[in-house]
Amino acid sequence: MQFMSLIYLDIIQNIGGALVAGSLIGLERTFHGRPAGFRTHALVCLASAILMLVTTHQWDWLAGVPLETIRTDPTRMAQGIMTGIGFLGAGVIFNEGVTVRGLTTAASIWVTAAVGILFGVGFYFPAILSTAIVLGVLALFRYLEDWIPSQLYVHNVLRFAREKTLEEAELRRLFQEYGFSVVEMSYALINGGAEFEYRTVIITRQSTNVKQLVARLRGMDDVLEFRVSPTSD
Repeated sequence: MQFMSLIYLDIIQNIGGALVAGSLIGLERTFHGRPAGFRTHALVCLASAILMLVTTHQWDWLAGVPLETIRTDPTRMAQGIMTGIGFLGAGVIFNEGVTVRGLTTAASIWVTAAVGILFGVGFYFPAILSTAIVLGVLALFRYLEDWIPSQLYVHNVLRFAREKTLEEAELRRLFQEYGFSVVEMSYALINGGAEFEYRTVIITRQSTNVKQLVARLRGMDDVLEFRVSPTSD
């Protein structure tokens, strides 16, 4: 009876630890308005722990079966969990114009499943340490990213009346004036040839350059339409 009580206590610790860890990670995602938040991460971590308990405690739920016939390989269950989580992670990644969003949330779901596996097998120290690291990465690294030099890619569309089209050389000088470099440029006649369109991909190292470029384009009378779309993760 005492032995069974210890087993139940161990199971409660494993499941409870996974629930707390997943909830903490999910709270950070919910706070930042992500679609997969508190409940999703809590359930992912809990499910991973439960599935690992099924494997590591086979001799408990296969009572009466000779021990020599039981083959336990928790790594197979872990592989299956991580493969299945890929479908859930893919569901939170979506395109918004030229921007891909949800990659960090998908990664957090994946690592939450891994944390759940650690709690499920009772590997508490790495499980708790991993939870703290994941929370640190999600909560603190966003501020560190602001200090890391990086290139900002901007998709740009400009339309002119055909007879008032800005020459390509002038357009490139305009971009350079505001700190942009041209990566790609394409051209098109639209609206039955009445308008000329530039589509460009430009890069800069300062996000403030985008606002300055937009202000300049707004003040150009020859520009019929424009679209400036910075990409982000």
